[in-house]
Amino acid sequence: MKKKKNVNRVGWWLLSPSLVILGLVGIVPFLYVIFLGFFQWNVFSAEAGRSFVGFANYATLVFDQPFISSVGRSIFFTVVVVGLELVLGFLLAQSLIKDFRGRTIFRTIYILPLVVAPIAVGATWRLMTVQGFGPIPFALKEWFGIDFNIGTSSVQAWITIVLMDVWHWTPFVTLTLLAGILAMPRDPIEAAQVDGASKWQIYRHVTIPMLMPIIFITMFIRMMDSLKVVEEVYMLTNGGPSSDTTFVGLHIFRTVIQRTDWGYGSSMSLLVLYFTVVASWLLHTTITNKMQQVKA
Repeated sequence: MKKKKNVNRVGWWLLSPSLVILGLVGIVPFLYVIFLGFFQWNVFSAEAGRSFVGFANYATLVFDQPFISSVGRSIFFTVVVVGLELVLGFLLAQSLIKDFRGRTIFRTIYILPLVVAPIAVGATWRLMTVQGFGPIPFALKEWFGIDFNIGTSSVQAWITIVLMDVWHWTPFVTLTLLAGILAMPRDPIEAAQVDGASKWQIYRHVTIPMLMPIIFITMFIRMMDSLKVVEEVYMLTNGGPSSDTTFVGLHIFRTVIQRTDWGYGSSMSLLVLYFTVVASWLLHTTITNKMQQVKA
């Protein structure tokens, strides 16, 4: 028993640096944001100091139409990009299982977007879509006669943002689903083939049900990332045209950094965090139930 206590003590000592860093960069700032959410504080205002307002910031959020609209845009964006990335990721994962010439090189090139910083992704796509300079507007105009301008067309701006996010994060989805497919047991698939099941029937009744826990985990990760997208959209459209691509992360960024309204921005962040936690809990419950069904 004494030896076990000594081992546990050593384990906690080894974990202590990570726990200290987690507390300093994670827990302490989070508690400070909760604290600021009850105050009205504009750092560069004429009146110095904070003013305690209680739950007034949260009451204002209920009737803040720009904030509510940005939340709606973020939810719609998340549903679109996560759905597209799951479908494309699954199809690409299936294709990468097969042995073909140059597969290793293709895998290496395919995952390169993952190592690019989000702000660099947004800047690159901005250069490719800028009027009079980018190759995308030039090609669409020369080949199809389409005037492409994300600065004036909301539809084109939305399409570009979705394509940018799909290009950036589909490799991640592909890799996670590929790992899940390679880890699946082959016996149920071989038994279905012996019974004369078609490829579609095998996918529908064998492969996808066994892969559902991995699919939900991937959806869980991508949902959290998509809801807090800021850098790419800031560099590509800056929330325009008008405010049609201003997602909730960009709206909070403008409130805190540009308007320097730290108290109201903190309350926004906490409310978005609450929504994200609720959605994550629902996904977690679904994942747990699905894993239990698969094991059964």
